[in-house]
Parts: sequence; C-alpha cells; structure tokens
Amino acid sequence: MSRFEMPLGGSALAVAYYKVEDGRVVLLHTEVPQELSGLGYGSRLAHGVFEALRRDGKRVIAKCPFMSSYAAARHPEYAALLDG
Repeated sequence: MSRFEMPLGGSALAVAYYKVEDGRVVLLHTEVPQELSGLGYGSRLAHGVFEALRRDGKRVIAKCPFMSSYAAARHPEYAALLDG
C-alpha cells in the first residue's frame, strides 16, 4: 500500500492510502488526526490528491467513502476521473 501525505505542522500528517490496480489508482482510506478533524484538512488533502491524479491522467476507484463523496458529490469536476 502506498500513500499521499500532507504535513499539518509538527509531526502531524493527513494521509490518503492507495494502491495501483490494473493501471488505476484505488483510494482506500483517508486519515486526519482526530484533534484536527473538521478543520478542512481532509478536503485540502483530497483536492491535492485529485489534482495530482488529474494532472497525471490517472483513472481512480474511490473505495474510501470520504474520497468518493468528495469527488462524486461535492466536486463534480473530479467525477470524470472515477471508475466503478
């Protein structure tokens, strides 16, 4: 399993875990430290992940509910990247 990381200051990180399967990036799980939850860090991480994937021409399977909701429901500009 690989991951995208976003430093949050100090030793804190927001992390999106993924694997590559049949040439597609499968987003598995997103984590933001509990004490920083609800402050928009997950959305900033998701934005960065989807921008990088779009720039690289990747297809995405969003198994992570947060990433799926971010792309499909809240940011339709990323919905075109989604498979499955």
